[in-house]
Amino acid sequence: MIPVPRRTLFLGAALGGLAAIALAPSLSAQDVHMERALRVLSTTPLIDGHNDLPWAIRNSEAGPHDVEAPEHDLRGPTPFHTDLTRLAEGRVGAQFWSVYIPFEAAEEGAAKVQLEQIDIANQIIAKYPESLELALTASDVEAAFGRGRIASMLGMEGGHAIENSLGSLRAFYALGVRYMSLTHNGTLDWADACCALPRHGGLSAFGAEVVREMNRMGMLVDISHTSPETMNDVLDVAEAPVIWSHASARALHDHPRNVPDQVLRRLPENGGVVMVTFVPSFLTSRDEATIADVADHIDHIANLAGVNHVGIGSDFDGIDSTPVGLEDVSTFPALFAELSRRGWSEEELAKLAGENVLRAWREAEAVARRLQRERDPSTRTIEEMDGVIGQDR
Repeated sequence: MIPVPRRTLFLGAALGGLAAIALAPSLSAQDVHMERALRVLSTTPLIDGHNDLPWAIRNSEAGPHDVEAPEHDLRGPTPFHTDLTRLAEGRVGAQFWSVYIPFEAAEEGAAKVQLEQIDIANQIIAKYPESLELALTASDVEAAFGRGRIASMLGMEGGHAIENSLGSLRAFYALGVRYMSLTHNGTLDWADACCALPRHGGLSAFGAEVVREMNRMGMLVDISHTSPETMNDVLDVAEAPVIWSHASARALHDHPRNVPDQVLRRLPENGGVVMVTFVPSFLTSRDEATIADVADHIDHIANLAGVNHVGIGSDFDGIDSTPVGLEDVSTFPALFAELSRRGWSEEELAKLAGENVLRAWREAEAVARRLQRERDPSTRTIEEMDGVIGQDR
């Protein structure tokens, strides 16, 4: 029996749903909007910018670090927000697996912990070849999606892992990392974070060199956890589109992890993408966040920066609670149906799902090809540029 690619199955289901609508006009509007969501997600890869499953496995009581533990088998139900059945139900087409390490990892060797997290993520991808496929380029994402597999990419969360070394940064890129969040919640020797005392007023001189070197390599610059000053400095320096792998709009909820309107207005010039997160505390001050809150943040960013500059970055398995209606990876279609009810067209939904991120990634790849013809890898050091000695504290 010749296997049918998953996207074909989804498209068939969506087209079948359209026929049903034609034959049964009494179907509710909710069904019409869900059909529209499923139709979009059958032809456009839904790219989620941030899933912390590797860290959840590392910290699991059932088998710390152990991808092979029975409780961690993604072919069956898991205690996580994520497994293969729910990924398929959620029509996830591509996933940035976060290889997060905490700021405090510097005490035991940040690079060591980072390598362990990359290893866990690679084990996850290798264990399920029928469902997951490593992707290193935007074209790889589309090819994997066409084969009915979930394109799987690695995203580092926190520049403390490079230990102030551009050589380490290049080594992580060679290992498959395709974005790096410049900071997590702690200010680095070269970049101010969202949630710690500032030391540089944004980026230091070496921090700007980190951004330039990421652009030269083709690694996406993620500024999710940075201060607004760092965001602006990055936009001043960057030659390629940036991303926020998981963030929301500060105008709707004044949280330091969210993106101010002043920064959002700069996105069209840069070409960057804010991938809206599901973290309840970033969405609302109420005790309980809902799917409508997530849609509100998406609407705000689309209205201010433009529909070409918004995406999805859930943070599943990195959060203890989730918005009502977005409980795990199976629920993504409900969000697209909600936006359809609000008037989003199929073309706009496709941009949100993955086209915006793929466009930004392709542009970053094109910039990297040009820069690699123009300059060699940087050998600058933080001591040379900033006069700083030692690691982040």
